[in-house]
Parts: sequence; structure tokens; C-alpha cells
Amino acid sequence: MLRSSAVRTATAPDGHILGSLLRRYEGAGEPLTCEPVAEGLLNHGYRLATTRGRFFLKHHLDADRAALVRQHRATRLLGAMGLPVAPPVRAADGRTVAVIDGRCYALHPWVEGRHLDGAALTPAQCRRLGALLGRVHVSLAQVMPDEPPQPGQESADPAATFTGIDELLALARDARPHDSFDALAEHRLLERRALLAAHAHHRPARAAPAGWVHGDFHPLNLLYRGAEPAAIVDWDRLAVKPRAEEAVRAAAIFFVRPSGSLDLAKVAAYARAYRGASGVGAEELAAAVHRVWWERLNDFWMLDWRYRLGDRRADSLFPASAALAVWWTDEYAAVRGAFTG
Repeated sequence: MLRSSAVRTATAPDGHILGSLLRRYEGAGEPLTCEPVAEGLLNHGYRLATTRGRFFLKHHLDADRAALVRQHRATRLLGAMGLPVAPPVRAADGRTVAVIDGRCYALHPWVEGRHLDGAALTPAQCRRLGALLGRVHVSLAQVMPDEPPQPGQESADPAATFTGIDELLALARDARPHDSFDALAEHRLLERRALLAAHAHHRPARAAPAGWVHGDFHPLNLLYRGAEPAAIVDWDRLAVKPRAEEAVRAAAIFFVRPSGSLDLAKVAAYARAYRGASGVGAEELAAAVHRVWWERLNDFWMLDWRYRLGDRRADSLFPASAALAVWWTDEYAAVRGAFTG
């Protein structure tokens, strides 16, 4: 998941860049304010106010222009099909990617809304969430080009994970000052090493990519207006991957409790609606549950951010995420049943 070896801080584009950018769009007006609203290793986002309205300005870091054009085309077509998206504004020349001083920008309409995690969703909203993701997968299959068959991705190798655990353990133990987070990290790493040793024989087989997916479907990439989704945002990881795994991965983020357990009643409502909208069967979802469980057992990206990159933005997510891997292992059959029942 890591795409950078260093943390990059969002700095608002200066007046020269903003003026040059807005002149490319008819009726965009003159810049008034530009404030950071999102920051990440993949891109920076800004709330841009002009004399003619409000926009979301996205600065794509390390941008692949062809990939951006593909993403923009996908959201435009999905929007035409009635899905809640926020396609970029077209410049006067029809382009959606602006390159200024070697930097890639895209201008999007500003969407008022709020982020809701699973705890805030009613059972009916959980069903609508699952149906929405199912529609996304079906619609992407209709609007995106066919991709040549590719070998499925190998699942994580526990031998490599054991090496990574040892490295992270050393970093956590050597951290100064040594705080409660470092102590928790050490405890969870030792715990995970024991779990992996006990379950290494359950390593899943290679998966076959099944179709186009959003790639990063979670609460911070979905805006709600009232009770309904207003916009699915951040399509930077649009790719061909196992679709059912995206459904499972999203549920594990939306419906995780602070204690590290999943709200299985909400998961079940979401999953039934997803299956109905996507056509994905119980067998495919069961395989996805197994692969995502294994991924969770072998993944330490939050600790990588803290100890290897010096980036602590994900620290608050670690306690629940680390506990989830343990709880999921103990409740494996119940979790699978919630997705497939």
C-alpha cells in the first residue's frame, strides 16, 4: 500500500498556479481562497473558492496521466448511469488533467456531505451501501475496457511476514520515548507471529482478478448527504482486481468496532445486498473472506507508516485493526457466514 518513502505535506498552490489553472476553465472565476482538506501519500486535496463558486482541487502526486484520464472517463460514464460520483470539470479544450509547472491537477465540483462509518448506518443504509458497491462493480464492467487475462496475485508469504515482524519489533522496542503505542505494537506483533505460526498451513491459493474495482472503497471515500450517498470519491486505485475481495475489505473497514470486532448483523445486511446487486455468489465471497483474512494476518502497513516512514497519521487506526485480525481468526466461521448466509 505504500507508494512513498517520505511524508509529503500539503502546501496550497500559489496564486500563479491557481490563476493559470482557472483560466483553462470557462466560467470558473478568479481564485479567492484555497485550503487543504485532504492529505495523503497519493495526492493532496484543496477546497478552492472562486468568484464563481466552490471546487475541489486535486493535486496528483507521482501522477500517471494515462491512468488519470482513464479514471476521469470512468467516473463520467458512471455518473451518466446514475451512480453518485463527482467527475472532474472539463477545461475549455475538453481535457480533465491540467499540467502546470510539471504538476498534475484536476478540478472537481465541490460536493457537500459528510463521512459515515458503519456505526452510524441503519440496517437499511447498510443494505443500500452493499447494493451501491454491487452497482459500481457491475457498471464498471460495462464501461471499462476488457483487460487481457492476468495471473492472479499470490497471497502473502508467511516467511516474509515473519522477517517483517522481527524488523518492526526491533523498531518498536528501540523507539524513544517508548510510549503506550510502542508497547501495544510489540504485544500485537508477538501475538500475530504466534497466530501465523499456527495458521500458516491455511495460506490461500493464487486469486484470479475478476473485474474493475474502485480500489479504495471505505468511509472516507464516500460522502453522504442526509441518509443517502452523495459521491464516491478518490478513484486513484481503480484497477482490475478480485471484486469480491473489495466487498469484504470495505466491510471490514465500515463495520469494525473500536474493540476490533465486526458488527456481523450489519455485515450480513450489506453482503446480501451486495450479492444481489453484483451477481457474486456465496462461493466467491467465501473465498474472498479467506483471502482478506489472510491479508489482515500478514499486513502491518500502519506500523510501517509509523516506524519506517515516520508518519503517525494512521496510529489511531491500529488498535482496532490489530484486534480485528485476532478476533476474525477466533470467529472465522461466523464472519464467513455473515458474508455468505
